[in-house]
Amino acid sequence: MQSSETSRMTSRTLLQVMGLSFIIFLFSYSQASAQNLFQRVDSMLTESYRKGDIDTTYIKRPQTKWTILGRINVSGAKIEAEGMENGHHFNSEMTADYKSTLSAAVSYLGFSLSGALNPAKLLGKYRDFEINFNSYGRRFGFDIIYQNAQNFTGWHDHDGMERITLPADLLKVKTLNLNAFYVFNSRHFSYPAAFTQSYIQLRSAGSFLLAASGQGQHATLSPRPNVNWNQEMNLKMTNIGIGAGYAYNYVPAKGWLMHISALPTFIVYSNTSMTLGDTRVPLHYHFPEAIITGRGAVVHHWSNKFLGLSMVFNFTNIGHKESLTVHNIKWRVRTFFGLRF
Repeated sequence: MQSSETSRMTSRTLLQVMGLSFIIFLFSYSQASAQNLFQRVDSMLTESYRKGDIDTTYIKRPQTKWTILGRINVSGAKIEAEGMENGHHFNSEMTADYKSTLSAAVSYLGFSLSGALNPAKLLGKYRDFEINFNSYGRRFGFDIIYQNAQNFTGWHDHDGMERITLPADLLKVKTLNLNAFYVFNSRHFSYPAAFTQSYIQLRSAGSFLLAASGQGQHATLSPRPNVNWNQEMNLKMTNIGIGAGYAYNYVPAKGWLMHISALPTFIVYSNTSMTLGDTRVPLHYHFPEAIITGRGAVVHHWSNKFLGLSMVFNFTNIGHKESLTVHNIKWRVRTFFGLRF
């Protein structure tokens, strides 16, 4: 009887050991398979990241796979309007509060994840909403900026009237800016070297660019009796432009890069309307109407580190001051520091 019970216990123990061994085997096999899959994916991504039709005496990829990046961004906007209403000349200027954000990004073989923080917004001092999305590829690139702002302040001059000071919350503006470009000399010139640091420019080179730009905007200036503004203004505009420009990366010394580019696009489609109270102010096409995008950067890299400063500037000019002309200015300045490993 005791022998039979001992035999059953031995069999149960053996089954438990066999089951545990099987689980350990499956776990080890799964780990090995997952590691093998990761290695294959990593190898494919690395090959795709390294290859490309480039002249490596001018540009190259960093030898590392990972990049950690910290940024400080400052941006601003201005709207200027000048024209005639019932034979009287008027002139206005509105400037938005500066927006400052802190952001960080992690990049692995060209795939990036980033996040941004606006300290003033967290403290309740900044109520506007803005999204910046950009992509700088070797051949193609674009910037998309959307702003929903109501913190514009400024002034309005009108013949026969004293200057009116326009406080915040009077003007509400929703603006979408888009600029896209194609780089012809992508074998020798690199936009990413100046703006994303996913390439390194080794020798000076430039390129002609093909560009397309677009802007959509809706601005509302509400009446406010306490500031002597008693009529509502509405401005709606949609503009599309095409053009060409030039960009140049200057390498004055090893580890240094200075970039400058200009992309003027001439408006080929425009749909703009403006009303002041019950009066519609006509806006007639007047050559040249244009959307101009300028970029600049200074980058220094050494060892596995880099730091720099970059700038993007958008300027839109439509109309004529004998009826109505509107200038839109949007800019962003960014400082950054990064590590590669």
